[in-house]
Amino acid sequence: MKRSLILAALFLSGFASAAQQFKVAALVPEGTTWGKSLKNLSKEVEAATGGEVTFKIYFGGVAGDEPDVLRKIRIGQYHGGIFTGKTLGDISGDVRIMETPFTFLGDQKKAGDVMQRLAPLFNESLKQKGFVNLGFYEVGLVYLVTTKKVTSLSELKGVKIWSWEGDELVKAMIESLELVSVPLALPDVLSSLSTGIINAAYAPPLGILALQWHTKVKYLVDFPSAFSMGALVLSSKTWANVKPEHQQKIMAIATKLVKEANDKSISENEAARGALKKSGVEFVSFPKADYERAASLRSKVIEKLKGKYISAKMFETFDQEVKK
Repeated sequence: MKRSLILAALFLSGFASAAQQFKVAALVPEGTTWGKSLKNLSKEVEAATGGEVTFKIYFGGVAGDEPDVLRKIRIGQYHGGIFTGKTLGDISGDVRIMETPFTFLGDQKKAGDVMQRLAPLFNESLKQKGFVNLGFYEVGLVYLVTTKKVTSLSELKGVKIWSWEGDELVKAMIESLELVSVPLALPDVLSSLSTGIINAAYAPPLGILALQWHTKVKYLVDFPSAFSMGALVLSSKTWANVKPEHQQKIMAIATKLVKEANDKSISENEAARGALKKSGVEFVSFPKADYERAASLRSKVIEKLKGKYISAKMFETFDQEVKK
């Protein structure tokens, strides 16, 4: 009898050890489209794998800023996260090429199409760095918001703008526009806008609302500077513990849910623009000549990044896709 109990315990412990829980962190609040997408992923994966794979989601930045989460994944404290451009660039600079400023201007659909066509190359680049990507999110077109009115690219000179510390792409753009970079953690941007430590920040309209920046700024420059993307990535080391058949199920579920979230992106950002106007944020237009000047500014940024932060080969491939 005793021997039978021991064998049963060993049998059950074998099932327990086969189970894998992914601890995933995200800055997004639980009630957002991304947050709902993660919650649905957790439910559907648990059901599809019979409870052998589960996701525990840490919403709203409780695990720290994106760079903090990446560091914690690398030491095994967490297993994945939703990362946007800067942190994706910390993993692989080539992925960041999608956010090269003044490439897509107001055409988010084109940006999304290019991102999907280049996704296999990006995924391979992330894989080489130890991460598996479950899907790329379209965060949206990026707009500058300010506490003081600027009516042209020239008037941006000297404006104190938030940037993530170590963000090479934004650094190149800030230098090209002659802005003043003020490195801050994302959670500190709101209070810094209020106190005057910075007088500008950048995000898609939905992000501006979600982060409450609209309560501290007065103006939005109605001239999209870039396209912003995100990705749901997992540690390859932890992913390897999942049965191949479960990996396929998880990928299928994630692909479906990420697509659903992306399908909502354009309409939600457009609705957010309306909400910003209603809240009293004034939309400022730049002269047509600034749109023409943007092309030369883009070239300056590329010169600073090409062959350093982003490979020359990726720029060549990217430019071919943009021209299609």
